[in-house]
Amino acid sequence: MLAFATPPQTGALTPPFAEDPSASDLQDADAFARIAQFVEARAGIRTPPSRRIMLETNLRRRRITAGFKSLEDYLAFVLEGGGLATEAVELIDAATVNKTDFFREPRHFELMSQQMLPSLLEAGVRKIRAWSAACSTGPEPYSIAMMLQAAADRTPGLDYHVLGTDICSRVLAVAQQGIFEAPLTQTIPADIRRRYVRVSTDGRPLVRIAPELRAKMAFARLNLMDPVYPVGDPIHLIFCRNVLIYFDHAIQARVLRRLADRLAPGGYLVVGHSESMAGADLALERIDHTVFRKPE
Repeated sequence: MLAFATPPQTGALTPPFAEDPSASDLQDADAFARIAQFVEARAGIRTPPSRRIMLETNLRRRRITAGFKSLEDYLAFVLEGGGLATEAVELIDAATVNKTDFFREPRHFELMSQQMLPSLLEAGVRKIRAWSAACSTGPEPYSIAMMLQAAADRTPGLDYHVLGTDICSRVLAVAQQGIFEAPLTQTIPADIRRRYVRVSTDGRPLVRIAPELRAKMAFARLNLMDPVYPVGDPIHLIFCRNVLIYFDHAIQARVLRRLADRLAPGGYLVVGHSESMAGADLALERIDHTVFRKPE
């Protein structure tokens, strides 16, 4: 059991920002279009008008942190005062959608347990490298780690390492802590939750991922638009789910080819159930609807 000395800095627990009456709405179509164009050029993420309210809300938070009196002043700095360069990461963060859950799309974890891991073990792999390529606040890589730790617990000599990357620095800070609101972890199978999730002892509805799992994790910022993915040795399991839908087809194909290049022979690439590999022209075998294997 774990008692926390200070509240974790998660988005859900951050006090709401007071509205500044002097702040202007992001109604300027040109300002919105310019920010959306910048984010798409830099990160490949499309920001349609339907996400204007989300973007405005996040930019309001950023302007307070950056010390600007109003959203209008902040936008003037970004768009006219040379602030695009210094605020690039923050603008991308503001435009990023970070929907995530533990054991989201459970079919993938069933296949991981029943097919992917047995196949890797049969091939003689004893140190499995896994990568969550759009990890958000961390539920996906921690879910992967729980499956790998469960396999290691019953397989002498098996070791693993999990890398979580995201373009959004704000969510990476949350993922690094491994602290979550307890209701978020209810999608973790009960037996796994009992083994790898520690409950706060001071009455707050918070949990923390077990230290043996956190010791196997690393988190880093990575832009999937970059031409090279510096993730070290070839990867046995790559999860890149529910992020390709924010890219156009040409960018999707480039990202998928780069991910496939990072796979070890016999390794697996997992994409989201709403995503397609059409047009990527990858030398991968289809194992399931959204699970693919690199031939040995």
